[in-house]
Amino acid sequence: MDYEDVLKHLSPCGLDCGRCADHQNGRISELSATPREMLGNYYRVARLKSPDNPLFQGYPTFEGILEQFSHASCGGCRSDAVTCPVICKVKSCHKEKVVDFCFQCSEYPCLEPMDNRLKERWKERNDRMTNVGVVKFYDEQIKKARY
Repeated sequence: MDYEDVLKHLSPCGLDCGRCADHQNGRISELSATPREMLGNYYRVARLKSPDNPLFQGYPTFEGILEQFSHASCGGCRSDAVTCPVICKVKSCHKEKVVDFCFQCSEYPCLEPMDNRLKERWKERNDRMTNVGVVKFYDEQIKKARY
């Protein structure tokens, strides 16, 4: 994968939008569609199983979650179709500063107000990209759990 491909996945702050559960072209969306389709009308079977296994009483919730994941609608932080619930100035700041990632900005690390844990993770990701490069950073990230 090259730099341009990585830009399709990584947000300007360094989070991997492509592995987010809300990303419309992400792996979670893709993989959630398969069991949803294969299970079809399984809710009838779940109802039959629920007296012996109360876990199946929650099947409609599970089905709803699969439905939500498989119809994710966020295009990622670089897109015009961003629906990320995280309030973050980086989504617009990188456009104003004309950089792909925060670490490329002459003002990095900036003093924008962020939640302490979010700021810590933001700095770790950007420092790592500075040290190893964007492509290698992405290769490291895809091996980790997103959440």
